Amino acid sequence: MADFLHRVAALPHLGIGVSTEYGAADATGALDVPALRAQHPQWAAFLEVGVESAKGLDRHARWWAAQGWPTTYHFLDVNLDEPVDYADARWLDEVRGLIDVLKPAWLCGDAGLWHFGPRDRNHMLLLPPILTDDAAKGMAEGIVALREATGREVLPENPPGQVFLGDLHLLDFYAKLAEYADTGLLLDAAHLAIYQRVCGHAPLTGLDGFPAERVVEVHVAGASERTVEGLAIVEDDHTPAVLDDTWAILGALGPRAAHLKAVIFECERNPLPDVLDGFRQIEAALAHTPFGRGRAAVSP
Repeated sequence: MADFLHRVAALPHLGIGVSTEYGAADATGALDVPALRAQHPQWAAFLEVGVESAKGLDRHARWWAAQGWPTTYHFLDVNLDEPVDYADARWLDEVRGLIDVLKPAWLCGDAGLWHFGPRDRNHMLLLPPILTDDAAKGMAEGIVALREATGREVLPENPPGQVFLGDLHLLDFYAKLAEYADTGLLLDAAHLAIYQRVCGHAPLTGLDGFPAERVVEVHVAGASERTVEGLAIVEDDHTPAVLDDTWAILGALGPRAAHLKAVIFECERNPLPDVLDGFRQIEAALAHTPFGRGRAAVSP
């Protein structure tokens, strides 16, 4: 198989899109994705579908797929460092069946711990990985195996968290992971902003040596600062209120991300009027970058 920097040329430029998961569109106050597509198609160029295979696809995701519109498949149920997990024949069959429906441009998802113990609805959670070289090597094996099993690129994402263990900076961990798996990356700028703050770093710490050419997709989302029993935390709650730190990360990454092909504004829990400014800021931040120029060459 060709190396990633050759394979990436075959990936489509998706533009700016939104995300969803099973039942999200039915919640009170949720984003009306068809209305966004109708009124502002440039900001709903594709749909990232969060998938837990045991649930499958809801009617909204199936409707979008039936239109033949672009999608990506965001897994919510696989620990990439556990061979018993990603080699599960039943799970792989379910994933391939869902791929047949969605026809996603690629697979992606938080490269952390999606469940504790055997894959089971009662064990689901999301924790970041242990930030060590050995953990990166183990996770890389899962990415390669899933890529080969599905025929799709698998882009690991940095998960959110309030506690991080290991001797590597988060960006160094994912740089190693990208090298070991020869893969592209999904960088969640909001999750990175939270990590930097939790660890006492400036927003752009570690970004100068990060392989930005590996970033294929970026997520932007709002977050809320809270205090829980005296502990100051930042909650990744996907409100329209994006942290200044997140915008700073996007602004610094954009000019260097030569192969960035997709940007998601994670705002699925908010009504349409409340999220329009966020889309405008994303568009403005990336207008004069490789992503902005590539986006100008295609239409939704």
